[in-house]
Amino acid sequence: MILEPIIGSSNRERVLIFLQARDEGYAREIARFFETDLFPIQDQLEKLEVGGVIVSKKVGRTILYRFNPRYALLKELKSMLDKAISFYPDDLQEKLLMNRRRPRRHGKPE
Repeated sequence: MILEPIIGSSNRERVLIFLQARDEGYAREIARFFETDLFPIQDQLEKLEVGGVIVSKKVGRTILYRFNPRYALLKELKSMLDKAISFYPDDLQEKLLMNRRRPRRHGKPE
């Protein structure tokens, strides 16, 4: 993890990187993507929300998180996250930036 020394937590970096790449996400989705435990991801989401960096909204039973547009350092944070993503391995960058939320239509080629 590139930002861990600055941010202080690899899971916090994972949450921020995921939200930067996908615009929004929920805890289980982030944990599955990074193949990590759910609780530390939930913990970081809660801390970032309390700090005003992200906001949440409930959609059915799912809580979706995204960056708080009113966060004072949002532009600078997003710039730093974009730079960090550029240093990730190509396969991880591609996986992060590919945002398919619906299943592929039956019979459609891969």
